[in-house]
Order: sequence, then C-alpha cells, then structure tokens
Amino acid sequence: MCGITGVFAFTDTGRQTLSRLQAATDAIVRRGPDSQGHFVYESVGLGFRRLAILDLSADGNQPMTDGSGRYTIVFNGEIFNFQELRAKLVKRGIVFHSQTDTEVILNLYLTEGRGFLKKLNGFFGLAIYDKEEDSLFIARDRFGVKPLLIYRDEDQLAFASEMKSLLALGIPRKIDFAALSHYLQLNYIPGPATIFRGVKKLLPGHYLFIKGTKVVGKRWYKIPYDPKKVAKNKLTYEQQQHKLVELMDGAVQRRLVADVPLGAFLSGGIDSSVITALATRHTPHLNTFSIGFKDEPFFDETKYANLVAARHKTNHTVFSLTNNDLYEHLHDMLDYLDEPFADSSALAVYILSQRTRQQVTVALSGDGADELFGGYNKHMGDYRVRQGGLKAEAVTALSFVWDALPKSRNSAFGNRVRQLQRFSRGMLAGPKVRYWDWASFTSAADARTLLSPASQLKANKKLADKRRKSILENLHPGGDLNEVLLTDMNLVLPYDMLTKVDLMSMANSLEVRTPFLDYKVVNFAFSLPVSSKVDGSMKKKIVQDAFRSELPPELYDRPKHGFEVPLLKWMRGELRSLIEDDLLADGFVEAQGIFDVNAVRKLKTQLFSRNPGDAHARIWGLIVFQTWWKKYMV
Repeated sequence: MCGITGVFAFTDTGRQTLSRLQAATDAIVRRGPDSQGHFVYESVGLGFRRLAILDLSADGNQPMTDGSGRYTIVFNGEIFNFQELRAKLVKRGIVFHSQTDTEVILNLYLTEGRGFLKKLNGFFGLAIYDKEEDSLFIARDRFGVKPLLIYRDEDQLAFASEMKSLLALGIPRKIDFAALSHYLQLNYIPGPATIFRGVKKLLPGHYLFIKGTKVVGKRWYKIPYDPKKVAKNKLTYEQQQHKLVELMDGAVQRRLVADVPLGAFLSGGIDSSVITALATRHTPHLNTFSIGFKDEPFFDETKYANLVAARHKTNHTVFSLTNNDLYEHLHDMLDYLDEPFADSSALAVYILSQRTRQQVTVALSGDGADELFGGYNKHMGDYRVRQGGLKAEAVTALSFVWDALPKSRNSAFGNRVRQLQRFSRGMLAGPKVRYWDWASFTSAADARTLLSPASQLKANKKLADKRRKSILENLHPGGDLNEVLLTDMNLVLPYDMLTKVDLMSMANSLEVRTPFLDYKVVNFAFSLPVSSKVDGSMKKKIVQDAFRSELPPELYDRPKHGFEVPLLKWMRGELRSLIEDDLLADGFVEAQGIFDVNAVRKLKTQLFSRNPGDAHARIWGLIVFQTWWKKYMV
C-alpha cells in the first residue's frame, strides 16, 4: 500500500510542473512513510511513497524499472494472486529481482499489454511509462478500493492518489458547484466529479492511455450482472451457500499474505465476524480489533465482537472511547480531508485505524458485503416496496403520523420513525426517484436552497441532473433489488464506504484488505437471485445462513446499528460554539458567499429544536465543507 503521483507534460509549460514533483510526493507521506522515490525523463515525472508490506528490502522500492530500462511503474495496492502469476512468468523465462507484486505487474504489462489487468486479483492504482513509445498507462482496480485522481489541461495530464498531491502540483482551485450540490445531498461527491473543476476521479474498472497529446479512456471491467442468466441459475440454495463459503475462504486466505504484522477489524456485525472466522482457519490467535462507545450504548457493538473473539480464540483488543476521546481526534481527522467528505463514521474509523496501526500494519475488513448481498435497511425497504401488501400500504396511509413525530438517528424510536417516513415516500415513487431519495440526506431542491443565489447560478442544474441520471442508469421499473445493489456498487461503495476506509486508514499508514470484494466473490454475488439475499424477514440472507455454524447465535436477529458517531449530542454541546460563532456564523457565511445565510440559519434552528430530523447530518456536511474551504480556498 502506497501513494503515487505524476505528470505527463504536453508542452513546455507543462514540463515546468515537474519541478513540483517532490512537493507532490511529500504531500502523501502518510500513505507511504517507509521510503520515497522519483523518476523524471524528458516530459514525464513519477513520484512514489512506500508503505512496505511485501519484500521489505530496497528491492521493493519504486519507481521500479524493468531490466531493459524501457518500462517504469509506480503502483499503489496489492495483487493477491501475484505468486501464481509470477510462477507462470518464470516458466516463460522472465527473471525477477524482487519478491514484490509490483515487478510481476511490470512484466505482465511488457509481455501482454493492457489486457493483463483482467488477470489481477486485488486492488490498485498504477501508472506505467514506456520510454521507447513515450506513452503512459494509468489504471484503477475493479471496484475503486484504491483512489486515483486525474487532472488534464492543454499543457499536461497529472495524476495522484490524493487531491493534496495534485494541489502541490499547482492545479487550479475552482469549485465545481454541480458537484457541491450533490455533496449537499449525499455528504460525499460521486465520481467522476470532484470538488474541483478539471479534476476527475478515474472510475473503477477503467484505464487511460496517453501518447502525445491524445488521451484514450476505456472500461476494462464491468460487474457481469445479467438478469436472464440469474434466472437460469441452477444451483440450489444449499449449493449457493457452499459455493460462497468456498469463495470467501479463498478470498480471505489470499489476503493473509504479508511480511508485516496482520490483523482484522471485528465490529461485532455479521460481515467482520465472517472474515474473522475464516481468517482463524489459517492464522491461529489472529489479532482482532474493535471500537466501542462508552457514552453511547445505542452504537456500541463490542458485546458481540467479544463473543466472536472468544469463540475463535483471537487475540482481541477493544478500544472503548468516550465522546471526549472522539472529540479530541476531530480536528486531526478533518485536517486530513482534501475534499469535502462528511460520512461522520469516518471519525471512528480514523481512531480505529490509528490504534490498530500501533499493533499491525495490515487489517482485514468486512466492507462490501452489504452492497453485494443486501445488508442495509434500505434494501429491506426496497424489497418490501416491490412486494407491496397490506403492511406496506398501511405505512404509507399513516404518513401524516410519521411526518408529525420526532425523527433522529440517535435513538431507537426516532430512527424507526425516520425509516417509516422514508418508506412511505418510497412507496409512492419509482425506482430511480426512490433510490436517490433514500441515498440522500435531503432533496435536490432543499440542497439548492442552501446555496446563495450566485452559487445557484454556478451550480449548473443540467450537469448535476446528467450526472445523477448516469448514476441511476441501471435502475428500471421492471427490475428487482439486484439493480439497487448494482447501483450501490457503483455509487455508495466507491465514493462513500471505500473512500472512508482508504482515507482514514492511509492517514494512519494502515493497509485495509477487503475479502468480500474479491472479484470472484462479486461475480458470484451478481449471479444470485434476490431470494438468496433478502426476503421478508432477513437481510443478507445467504451470508447469514452460509456461516451460521461459524458464528455465535447472539449475532442473529438483532438490529443493524451501523458504525456512526453520536453527532447530535456534540452539536448541542462541544461543537455548538464552532457552529454558531465560527464556521456557520451569519457573518462568516455571508462574507464567504457560497451559502444562503437565511437557509443556514433555518437549518441551525432545526438542529437545536425538539425535532431535529436529519439536520445534524446536514450541519455536519456544512462543517466539513467549511473546514475544508478555510484550509484550501482562503
């Protein structure tokens, strides 16, 4: 796991950017504290920061050049089948000088060209320069586990693992207000957009090939979902379970290879518990790590994590935090963000990663299972909307009740009312409208009202609508829940969940591996019918059933609480002054000119009322944006 950056200059002006390569590499030092390296040749510069995981010797340093001196690579990620690929290359006469997956990738490219990507099982962002052809090949993994940002103008194409590296290269800082409007709805920015005009996220499963001034992009991987093939799946449910266990066991085993200490996150939920159970088959006394909230029993799941740890005899560590512990890390976490990102659970992941890193360098996680197999409450909600029936119709008929009752994510009752209100709206909407509504904290119209009149003019509603339409392209009136899951894989997973884990783990120089996102598991998941994933009483059905014998019975039939931070209490306490007197003070908002001061004031009033709803989530989005704006735009 590392950080990469680089420049491919088209003009003399672009070549001047090469002088900033050292600063761009320094900007991502936390991604790779162990070593750094640079490659500069005529119009190309490649920068690298290393977090050593495999072959800890200097032989694994990058940029890495092949024996002929023609090809040079910078690579961020891990390839879990590299030993198998290496053995095949050795049989073809290739001589290796290190024990790294990086050298395997380099030799695959020079022997097989761009098609080699399909052979890789892992996650990555990479760039390979061909000196003879004067070309640059840039690629990103199938599901967007590792980030890769691209900036292009008439003088250059620049790339980096993080925005702060591009900023160090001197890219212009002009806000994309269409992206900001989506951020205000979702609390994150969907790709390919970023907060800056001109900077794009290279989409998962895509590559770029640059030669001369021509840039060609191509999608090299697409989740193979075909409803007709799903309908023809002949495996019995029992056979599906056996296949899932087999695939997951292989995925976990592949991800246990490392030359540094390794462990696993163990939240107490089904997903991380499955990973732990499988890992202990191959690693006795596995190091496992949990985080709990002393002051917030509603969010604390350490009881269940302890049960799993005891059953599988792991070397378990619980980090039990108070609200004050969380608050003490707030500013460090916000300071690391180089693009507005307001999933509040990022703070807990930051602390978990920080404390886990004190004992291990690599951690396995259960990320991806919810999006693959239907683990969110919204998935059960969507299933029930499509099924209809008296209960669903009754919830809709009582919508006036849900509208009147207090709603909040911070209590069981308030959260239930919030869910019932959203469900009643979803019953009356089509699949595209319902999906976007349930993915958002607020509507597009309400998000626009937060913007000042000048910002609304810049927000390019047509562009925002076009981007949203692209995100929702896989949802159809005659479709089923698998289309919702596919959309989650293309939106929620890469731009919320994986972004959160990558940023917070890399801020602490910790590598996180995700066995559920082994492409063999993903391909299998999208060959399964909805009935294997969600029914009227169970979410993530096949995962729960397939591993029932491996897990404590207490993990079943309990509500999914997620991994959230208790924001509302903070905002009415420690954060109140920051909200009212600093970041969202009327004078500051008015002078800044981005947001409408009256709309922000109204949102603050709602926050401190008896019926806050999701105001705290929207306020958090503003706090994150304002903190970012002060650091990068003032």
